[in-house]
Amino acid sequence: MKNILAIDTCTEVCSVSLYTQSRKTSRFIKDVAKSSGLILPLCDEVLDETGLSIQDLDLIVYTKGPGAFTGVRMCISVVQGMSLAFDIPTLGFSTLAVVGYGASQKFNTSKIAVCLDARMNEVYWGVYENNNLTDEAILKPESAPQLGVDYIGVGTGWGAYQQALSDSTGISNYQSDFYPKAENLIEMALIYISNKQPMDGNLPLPTYLRNNVAKKSLK
Repeated sequence: MKNILAIDTCTEVCSVSLYTQSRKTSRFIKDVAKSSGLILPLCDEVLDETGLSIQDLDLIVYTKGPGAFTGVRMCISVVQGMSLAFDIPTLGFSTLAVVGYGASQKFNTSKIAVCLDARMNEVYWGVYENNNLTDEAILKPESAPQLGVDYIGVGTGWGAYQQALSDSTGISNYQSDFYPKAENLIEMALIYISNKQPMDGNLPLPTYLRNNVAKKSLK
């Protein structure tokens, strides 16, 4: 794979990264209202900077959720459009896995508890251990499983429900200001490819976890 475009709009942030000639050209936006709506201009920026066009892409990699419903739908819609229009294969990763991978690299640990604020007194929960997402669920903060002090907590859920999560998990070391990044998607895709795993053969689809709300939003 020579040219890989990565896209993430599933949380409060928005990022893209273009991998070509073994280099990454990236954009990351935070604290901007409706940042997911900026994804196409950001894609244009990284393509223009590298002198590539959409037709030059060999793969599009993306976050598929869970996350903010508008952001998840935006990400999937953009990837579907590019993939179908230009016959580009795609590869999707859980938002929780992307956050977990980024945290494991930053903190040099194999034990990460990912927790994203899902609103409605719930969190998107995932345990990232030994380069693998071993758990993915939506739950009440006080229902998070006991893990212990050797884990590091990351994600916006830790900022919203820090006391309840600390009490239920036993984790005292956490960073709430931690988000998915398209650069990490690139790295995960390269690992996936090096392991000779197949590309997605189906149309990109979202992961919501909160199915009852997702169904209502699609009516």
